[in-house]
Amino acid sequence: MNSAARRIGRTLALVLPVVLVLSGTLAVTRVPWASTATDSQVLTASSGTASTKASPSAPADVLRKRLLVELQEMNPGVALTHLQEATTKRPSLAKACASIARDLGRAAVAKYGAAHRAQAFSRPVCDTSFATGVAAAQ
Repeated sequence: MNSAARRIGRTLALVLPVVLVLSGTLAVTRVPWASTATDSQVLTASSGTASTKASPSAPADVLRKRLLVELQEMNPGVALTHLQEATTKRPSLAKACASIARDLGRAAVAKYGAAHRAQAFSRPVCDTSFATGVAAAQ
């Protein structure tokens, strides 16, 4: 009787983990997220019925709009000077500095109609991104 119990115990010890692994693998393949169907539902992090209000514009967006208005009212040199002052005053704006300067370059070409006239206002603000914007607008 003792040897029969050992034999059954050894058999279960070998077979049971295999059965559990296979049943777990089969269970995971049956969940909806493993489906290859094209009509599967995708959940997103945001919802159209969010209960929170929209956050105000980012400081970089506010600065961009203000500088584009200054460029139209005055000249690109004034806008670039104010961009440099703003990034010196608030280092958190440095990430957006290059894109703002490129936008100013494009707007300067649109205002003056010629790249060489807009390029005359170029300054080494934000790694000469203004010049890159002027060149891209050509």
